Amino acid sequence: MTTDDITRDAIRSSLGTVPYDDFLVYLMGPYKSFNLEYVLSERERAEIDVADLPGPLRRLFKNRDEIDAAQALLRRLQGRLRADPGLNAFLAVDVGVSTDDVDAATQSIAFAENSNVVVFVLPRLGHNFGVGEEVGSVLEGLADAHGDRMVFVHEDDVTSEMIRAASARWDLRVETYATEEELVKRVRVFSVDVMNRELYGDLDRLD
Repeated sequence: MTTDDITRDAIRSSLGTVPYDDFLVYLMGPYKSFNLEYVLSERERAEIDVADLPGPLRRLFKNRDEIDAAQALLRRLQGRLRADPGLNAFLAVDVGVSTDDVDAATQSIAFAENSNVVVFVLPRLGHNFGVGEEVGSVLEGLADAHGDRMVFVHEDDVTSEMIRAASARWDLRVETYATEEELVKRVRVFSVDVMNRELYGDLDRLD
């Protein structure tokens, strides 16, 4: 498979039916919560008895077999958008393109290019390092032509060079949220605004 195979039809065929099948919303964000095991050496991990740690610290040594909170957040956001107002929201893993065929950053560019809206979600405890390269690739490749369709939504106490660059270098819309309800509202309002601009305003329809 190549990027030529990642088309709007291919994406839609991988997803279930919603009222607005043709309006694709690509959700990007960390699939893993921050985990101290990522930054500790093997010796340091062996010296720590996680059971003796206070609750807040213990949660940073998450059981890798659990459903990850970061990916669960993206899934809940996806489900809310698909239910109301019925947008065809998706994650990269939903389309089923192997990274052996197309690397993750190249996939993300192709998904973003074929989507009506691209949302970058940055939660406080997200393990954001892994998505940085993908986000940077999407912005470098598409921000000039696709920037009106992109939004950064970050938890209100999260800061990063990527967020600052999105605002200063590419003049992208940046929103904050304090609760999950606010996150859903911000993404829903932005997406509906893009839909209305396609129908009645200054954005070309992708189909």
